[in-house]
Amino acid sequence: MRNNYTKTAKLLHWLIVTIILGLFFLGFTMTDMELSPEKLQYFSWHKWAGVTVFLLTLARLTWRLFNPPPPLPEQMHKQLKVLAHLGHLALYFLCLAIPLSGWLMSSAKGVQTVWFGIWPIPDLLARDKALGNQLEELHEALNWIFIAFIGTHVLAALKHHFIDKDEILTRMLPNFLLSKSRNENV
Repeated sequence: MRNNYTKTAKLLHWLIVTIILGLFFLGFTMTDMELSPEKLQYFSWHKWAGVTVFLLTLARLTWRLFNPPPPLPEQMHKQLKVLAHLGHLALYFLCLAIPLSGWLMSSAKGVQTVWFGIWPIPDLLARDKALGNQLEELHEALNWIFIAFIGTHVLAALKHHFIDKDEILTRMLPNFLLSKSRNENV
């Protein structure tokens, strides 16, 4: 039985992680800016990246359906396995729900999303300023929840690596990092 994630799963994981980090940076930066062409450009980039995360997450879930992840270590307590699976479900849910909430918010605020400035994405809601403001609050709240789940996910991976000394972390690392660490141990 395979112990590592596939190259495709790793690529999608780290691509999504990288884009999400950029999204957080853009989100925190643009919200404090005065209205300007630069702020509007940041909003566009933020939307493009959000749509991309949504699509990559769908791709990752589809890949996972046909290429199940490696099993968790046998010595891992059953309740921790359940928590790990629930945590992953929450992360996938948030990778879909946050871009969707942003899309709904943009629709309600009457600002269409045009992916990469080329492909207009249809609005999902009619223009409704009050609803747009509520969706903005939801979008922000989901992001804070996401940050908490990401932090927990990272801490759990580090705990497995440094305390439990199992392969939970290394099986998701890119192959070039694994090759380097194996060479250092020789």
